Amino acid sequence: MISAEEKSLAKACLEIAGAAGAQKARVSLSKSSMNLVSTLNAEVDRVTSCQDSSISIAIFADGRYGSYSTNKLGLEDLKSFIIKAVEMTKLLAPDECRNLPDPSRLVKDAVDGNELGLYDPAIVEISPQQRIAFALDNAVYGRQDGCRLISEEGEYSDSDYHNYVVDSNGLEAIHRETSFEYGTEVTVEDDKGNKFSGGWWEASPLLKDFKPGLVGPAAVKEAVAQIGPKPCRSGKYTMVIDSEVSTKVVNPILGALSAYNVQQKNSFLSEALGKTVFPEGLTMMDLPRSAGETGSKYFDSEGVATSDHCIIEKGKVLEYFVNTYMSAKTGLSPTCEDAIRPKILPWAPDGVKLTTREEIMDFCGDGILVTDFEGGNCNTATGDFSYAIQGYRFKKGRIVCPVREMLVTGNIISLWQGFIAAGDDARVCRAKLIPTLAFRGVDFSG
Repeated sequence: MISAEEKSLAKACLEIAGAAGAQKARVSLSKSSMNLVSTLNAEVDRVTSCQDSSISIAIFADGRYGSYSTNKLGLEDLKSFIIKAVEMTKLLAPDECRNLPDPSRLVKDAVDGNELGLYDPAIVEISPQQRIAFALDNAVYGRQDGCRLISEEGEYSDSDYHNYVVDSNGLEAIHRETSFEYGTEVTVEDDKGNKFSGGWWEASPLLKDFKPGLVGPAAVKEAVAQIGPKPCRSGKYTMVIDSEVSTKVVNPILGALSAYNVQQKNSFLSEALGKTVFPEGLTMMDLPRSAGETGSKYFDSEGVATSDHCIIEKGKVLEYFVNTYMSAKTGLSPTCEDAIRPKILPWAPDGVKLTTREEIMDFCGDGILVTDFEGGNCNTATGDFSYAIQGYRFKKGRIVCPVREMLVTGNIISLWQGFIAAGDDARVCRAKLIPTLAFRGVDFSG
């Protein structure tokens, strides 16, 4: 929790900055803690516990701007730190585009910090022994029949985060959240001594919704499914991307929508605002105010209120991600630059309803299912990409064999022109709600 004393301390920082010569300032006080238990082959390998508290301050003085942070939170230490920070800021080059957001855009309803139901008080009741039990009880090493499981690395963690923000334009807002996570990676061996790995994880902001028991069996299933890979001929294939990794072809779009990249001429969507660049089937929402779901926030790092709205509607780009500074630099209307929680809506031709990965493969018929990206990159300026992948060849909607060491290449805009379908299977434990996606005519080389 952010105590009344800590709130007073943050407000005192504003007063100190003002008295030292800053015309405006924003102060962010953050507190976090994390506990972690790692296991190796169903035995405790490492136990970690850490706590952190810090204050960050953005200073606007004489047309100049500086951003500073410290973890020394005594009042006298802060006073000395802020006075020096203001002095340093006044030595910087002036930048007339730097400013706080307009007060009308600031969040007004983040009063308690748990309006979205992301904080679970149960976290304070969990003992070290219970954390170790979470990690050990959900390990599968030595308990899994039907395969030769030769190693398992597991990790349980829980954390909490509190953030209190005030500024000289009247902003006062709180955000707090908890997270419970468990993940594991296993390695299995086939009859010839070849090794294959698989992993899975589960997470939830609320302990009651946390399902660590699903993790081990899912990881083993993934590893076993990779046994017996076969070479796949180079060519054009329908590509289905599993929801666990489908952000790979969405992140370049999000990066290209950044006003900073647009202003720096490092965006393949620099002329896209208000235009239909993607196919009609692509609608991307921003859903930052979804109660109880990871990644939801009432405000961004500037204290600007978030809202649920559309980013891309039926292929038409409706907004860039523009903070106050980039708005002044580019003339674009300000939006939220961060606190983005994108969701791609389900879609298939002719109103066909496709929810799961299996339904999408069945709809597509033949192709390659991508379950992992193993390196590569995408050029934000051009949209050209090259990714190493692993996954499965499927025919008539059914997986026939694993494939490895293949390369998929192309251009993000061109890729999306071949968009076939989006499922409805994005996991809410992810900050980006990207489901299974399918594209036609994708270049693969083996």
